[in-house]
Amino acid sequence: MNRRFTALAFALLSSACATSALAQPSKVELTWMSIANWDMKINGKRILMDAYISRLPNALFVPAPGFPNDLYAFTKAAEGVDVESIKKVRDAEVGSDKVDYLLVGHSHWDHSWDTPTWSKLTGAPLIGGISTCLQAAAQGVAAAQCRSVKGGEKIDLGDGVTMRVVRWNHSGDATNPIQHFPRELYRPPVPDANGGFRAGVGEDYPNGGGNRAFLFTIDRPGEQQLSFFMNNSASAFDLDKDIVIDGVNYGSPIGNLAAAMKDAGLTQVDAWVGTGGKPVAEMVIPVIHPKTYIPNHWDGLFNSFWKGLPYPFKDEPLQGYLQAQKVELIPQKQYFDKFILTKNGVQTDANLAVKRKLGFASEQKFSRAMTDAVSLVSSTTMGEDCGEGFAPPTPWANAFALMQRSDLAPKD
Repeated sequence: MNRRFTALAFALLSSACATSALAQPSKVELTWMSIANWDMKINGKRILMDAYISRLPNALFVPAPGFPNDLYAFTKAAEGVDVESIKKVRDAEVGSDKVDYLLVGHSHWDHSWDTPTWSKLTGAPLIGGISTCLQAAAQGVAAAQCRSVKGGEKIDLGDGVTMRVVRWNHSGDATNPIQHFPRELYRPPVPDANGGFRAGVGEDYPNGGGNRAFLFTIDRPGEQQLSFFMNNSASAFDLDKDIVIDGVNYGSPIGNLAAAMKDAGLTQVDAWVGTGGKPVAEMVIPVIHPKTYIPNHWDGLFNSFWKGLPYPFKDEPLQGYLQAQKVELIPQKQYFDKFILTKNGVQTDANLAVKRKLGFASEQKFSRAMTDAVSLVSSTTMGEDCGEGFAPPTPWANAFALMQRSDLAPKD
């Protein structure tokens, strides 16, 4: 009798806890883990985006012959994954919690390099392009663990969360064609004797047929719908041009986004986590009319992860355009800043507990030299994603810097 009562009580308690969880209002927590890396908690689901924690060195890369702007086309040697750093971030940010999905926007190294390791550590399945799945297979992830998406898919993630895949483009233009134009892998990359891979965009890590962006909607009976759009690369150069690969037309990115909005019954999203600066914003905002803009992929590629945010966000043309469109801009102030979306809009959370575990300050402090530099030039001059943030200095800037150093040198 006592056993029956205990079992019944446990069942009632479990049911009550589940009901209580469902009774909580819908909430989206977006934690920025640097570059285009995000930890998304949407109601009961947890999704990691890209999660590139390793940092390959700039000196590894070699430009393409004849295309000096294709800076990351080839490499001097194969490299491996920084598994220990990934484990540190996993322990601090995720802990023992379940990761439900791993998303990959595209297949360049600064997006998909670490994702297979995350899959092996967490058991979570991947969702990305065919090139991403081939890269994962090369790193030992079972084929069944990676779902290849082409764009146009509508995926029910559970807990009222629906994700629509939007076929998108990559940053750049005809001056860096290997990085910019859509390219896929046709077989898994072959590791070297040490298990390393060639990270070049003309080698084992092409962009994977352009890019995949994602439109999320969160629906629960009796609640206000929440929505956000996330892209981790973009170029105004051909955002309105069809993506064609091997004779297959995947539509134009901006047309694909409009179709996804229509399918979702949306005329506006609550937030856009985006890249591309003002030129891209001028094309995207008339389609999605976001209430809030959160910058993505603007902090460079080669800066140390463990030193935190390398420089403050500044993009005056984008800021001015967003202000004119009455779109709130909320830039990051440190790695692992958290953005919380509810029916009341987007609020920020310093996420102090996680930052302490990883050795980050609540808000990054910058030197006077850095703040002076940013006062003179946008920190996103290179177009947010896949750039180092600051444009190469002109000869005059170099000469002026030398004169300043001369003026500051001790006098005899």
